[in-house]
Amino acid sequence: MNATDVEATAIAIRRKKRKLLLEIFAYLSPVIIIVAVFVFAPLTIILFYSFLKSGPFGEIVYSFSLENFRAILGGGYGIVYLKSIYLAFQTNLLCIIIGYPIAYYMAMFGGRWKTILLFLVIVPSWASYLIRLYSLKTIIGSKGLVNSLLLNLDIISSPLEILYTPFAVMLGLVYAWLPYMILPIYAAIEGLDRSVLEAAVDLGATPVRRFFRITLPMTKGGLLAGSILVFIPTVGEWLVPHIFGGSKVMMAGSLVALKFTSVGNIPAGASLAIMLAATLILILYLTIKWGGREAMERML
Repeated sequence: MNATDVEATAIAIRRKKRKLLLEIFAYLSPVIIIVAVFVFAPLTIILFYSFLKSGPFGEIVYSFSLENFRAILGGGYGIVYLKSIYLAFQTNLLCIIIGYPIAYYMAMFGGRWKTILLFLVIVPSWASYLIRLYSLKTIIGSKGLVNSLLLNLDIISSPLEILYTPFAVMLGLVYAWLPYMILPIYAAIEGLDRSVLEAAVDLGATPVRRFFRITLPMTKGGLLAGSILVFIPTVGEWLVPHIFGGSKVMMAGSLVALKFTSVGNIPAGASLAIMLAATLILILYLTIKWGGREAMERML
């Protein structure tokens, strides 16, 4: 092969690569446009406003300033952020404790009822998020079903003060996000190789040992996916603490909403939102880095 043939082959390869890249871009361009317009563009706008200042009457002063971020680091906002992370961690843990047995039973013993059981897990999400939260609020209220039942059974003499407490907020978060923990775990358990479990039985492994040495490690990806779907939204949750916590329980999302709406300080609200997003991105990165990527790839 002479130099001309080599050059022609190289040109043909470059053309094929260029054509392949164009085809990939054509396929992905709708997704890229949607992500750019509805994700990166709003984040860029919020980031821009976070470096501005608010005037004495709430007007935006277009002057670069780090005042908002200094206020976050030096004020009491850190306590609200830590409380939000703590509540989100508790919610995530409770969702795992409740959701894993449900998903395990559905996958292992559901049989011909699997479709119906999955339907029962999914169907509450078809109702309005707001309606479901207010329904739960009615049930646990001072005149709700729980207190009425306990009073009629003479278990308590006065209604329990459940609402407007951290417990009520955590209960609302678990109620709202539990299905998002069950479904990834169910998918991971359903994808288990049953022959591995049968081999463990043949080798004399007890059910407890089989669960902790085989089932749990092999469903780590489902646990991680469910934790991401539950933990990240609950940290920035606004509606649940607003309904179940009132003015007594404030989370990071409540603080951002307060700055944007009630106070009208858009730069301060933007800086709080950026700090919250940065914190969640860091947590997500560390979670995936510490063994999570391999587990999620195995599940997928």
